[in-house]
Amino acid sequence: MASNAIPLYVQIADRLRDNIKMGKWKEGNKIPTEVELCKIYDVSRITIRKAIDELVKEDLLRRQRAKGTFVTDFVEPSDNFTVVKSFTEEMRELGEKARTMDVKLEITDADKKLAMYLNTNIGDKVMILKRIRGDSKQAFVYSVSYFKKDENFSLDPNDYYDSFYSYLHQHGIQVKDNSEVVEAVLPNYEVRTALSITKHEPVLKRTRFTSCKPKNFYEYTINYYIGKSYKYYLDFN
Repeated sequence: MASNAIPLYVQIADRLRDNIKMGKWKEGNKIPTEVELCKIYDVSRITIRKAIDELVKEDLLRRQRAKGTFVTDFVEPSDNFTVVKSFTEEMRELGEKARTMDVKLEITDADKKLAMYLNTNIGDKVMILKRIRGDSKQAFVYSVSYFKKDENFSLDPNDYYDSFYSYLHQHGIQVKDNSEVVEAVLPNYEVRTALSITKHEPVLKRTRFTSCKPKNFYEYTINYYIGKSYKYYLDFN
């Protein structure tokens, strides 16, 4: 597989962790057997077992005697509700200028889910950046970004009205390793309120994971777009 400097079981553990993070393996569901995983990743059973052990230690997987290995359930906060192209760049390519209508900045403690997504410890401080954005005509995206609190990051919401990735670049952070999940959903109360839409208005939900590993920076963002007002373009060039 990849670099010889990284133990094989650690590389496999990263792959298994991604399956959970991206939702390929759902909470509470049984994962493939060790034998099946050996075939999928073309490694020995010892390697698979050690990789699973890592995720069990992180409380992401749990073994159930005589039944198999399952993804543990996350506890969601009751009031809670992806070179990376920024929303500002997307709008520029469409001949529009991105506009931010509102910004809120909050601080919270990382739960198990955020700790996994942001490569940090449970209880560490996490910043939540909530923004309502759009173009010159209307607001059509509600963005919620999570990242580890850093003493170099401003706590003034006014500093986050422009491109977040441009802001990070000022701090020497160039995000990459982008992964996204895109799905159509109906909006929850928070999204409906932010975008002034009804509960029957479909939205496009883009869940994004990015990182800048040399700076130990990890981002987890959920963007909710009003379906009729946004088109998602993919450029494979």
